[in-house]
Amino acid sequence: MILSGQEIQRKLGSDISISPFDAAQLNPNSYNLLLHDELLIYEEVVLDMRTPNRYRRLSIPPEGLVLQPGQLYLGRTVEHTETHNLVPMVASRSSLTRLGLFVSTNSGFGNVGFCGCWTLELYCVQPIRIYAGIQICQILYHELSGEWQEYCSDKYQNATDIQPSMLFREIGAGDDADQQLELNFDELANPAS
Repeated sequence: MILSGQEIQRKLGSDISISPFDAAQLNPNSYNLLLHDELLIYEEVVLDMRTPNRYRRLSIPPEGLVLQPGQLYLGRTVEHTETHNLVPMVASRSSLTRLGLFVSTNSGFGNVGFCGCWTLELYCVQPIRIYAGIQICQILYHELSGEWQEYCSDKYQNATDIQPSMLFREIGAGDDADQQLELNFDELANPAS
């Protein structure tokens, strides 16, 4: 069963935390989350599951950023959420998919007990200009039945930044694999549109 918007608001401060919260983003059975002003793109030509992959950080300027097809962009929500006794799920908004922008969020379902900002996987079918602060996706809450333990992984829990894949931690990649390599760029080369 999915919680209604009114039930989401009723559970704020107990089973659900959304910070910041704005009642204007509440829907009949979900809550819209905002896009932060930074993205990551991988620098590797071939991504390797067994090692940390290099990436660089992009800033979305006020005039927007044009996303290109064939490129995976990792973003994050402005909001920090925390969920107990429910299963959170983040999904694309139909208004964006109708423009050819697809937002996947760690395969959609979160874990009961997840706490942090959501990393978003963005890809498009044609060039599209995006803006920081847009309502990029929606979070829904499912009731849970049966016994469970809350999520407590050290991979993605309590995320405050965009989280690239850490699959390498599961499949064995050596002692220093946790050192994610980042190329810092002060300026963004915004593609002409």
